[in-house]
Amino acid sequence: MASSPTIMDSDFRYIDKMGNLLRTRTELTIAQMLTFLEQDYEYNHKLVLKNGNEVTVDFKTKKGLIEVIDNDQDIEKYKQIKEDFPEDKVMAIGHAKYVAQIKELQDIVFYEKSPQTGSIFLEDASFSFDYAHILPLVEKCSILHGHTSSVMVELVGQMKDNLLLDFGVAKKIIKEVVNVFDHKFFINRRYLKKEDGSHYHIQFEGPKGMFELQVPKNTTYLLEGEATVENLSSEIIKLLAPKMPSNVEALGVYIYEGYNKGSHIISNISR
Repeated sequence: MASSPTIMDSDFRYIDKMGNLLRTRTELTIAQMLTFLEQDYEYNHKLVLKNGNEVTVDFKTKKGLIEVIDNDQDIEKYKQIKEDFPEDKVMAIGHAKYVAQIKELQDIVFYEKSPQTGSIFLEDASFSFDYAHILPLVEKCSILHGHTSSVMVELVGQMKDNLLLDFGVAKKIIKEVVNVFDHKFFINRRYLKKEDGSHYHIQFEGPKGMFELQVPKNTTYLLEGEATVENLSSEIIKLLAPKMPSNVEALGVYIYEGYNKGSHIISNISR
C-alpha cells in the first residue's frame, strides 16, 4: 500500500487580508490576531544591522517587532536584533524547542499578561463531511457534483486562567455543527420554485441548460447565496457562534475542498 504524502507548510499558500503571501500557518495566525486587534503591521520589514547587513523581520507594529522562529538561523537573527536595538521591543514566537533556546539566551518575550488574547485551532478526522452542490454561475460546477471536505476551526478570544476553551468541549461543539452538513445537498435558496410537505422543487437555467430537480427536504440545505466553499465556511461560523462561551470573540473556519484548495473565513462574534 502506498504511503500518504507528507503535507508541509510549503504545500499550502497562506495569504493575509492585505494580500501578503505568508510562509507558515504560524505567520497567518499572527496576521489574523493583529487584524482582529486592529493593529496595523508591515510584513517582511527590512532592518539594517550595525554590521551593515540587512535582515527581514516578519512583522513590524507600532508597539514593536515580531519574529517567527522556524530554525536556528532565526535564533541568531533574533539575538543580533536584540543586541543592536536594545531599546526596541521584540517578541519571538515559534516551536517550543526554539523558544527554549531563546530563553536560555535570557532574551525576553514581551506580552500583555492580563488580559490575554489567545487562539486555539482544532483539526480532527471527525470534522469532515460529504456533500453535493450545484453552482449555476460557474460553468464547470453548474451540474450536480460532490466533495468530501475537512474542516479546521480557530477560536479567538480572552483567556481565563490561561485557557480559552477546553479542547474537549470545543471538539464536541464543532462535531455537532459539522454533522449537520454531512450528506447534504447545498443550493442557493433563490432557485427554489416551490415546495410541498416533503420536497423542494429546484429550477434554474445554467451554462449546461435548464435543470429541474425534486429533492427531499431532509437531505437539502438551502443557503442564502451560492453554495460555494466560502459560503459554507460562513454558514459553519453562523451555526458555531451561538454555541460559543462569551470569552470567545471571533471564529475562523477553514474548509479544504480536496487536497490543495479551500476557503478560510474569519469573523467577529456579535452579541
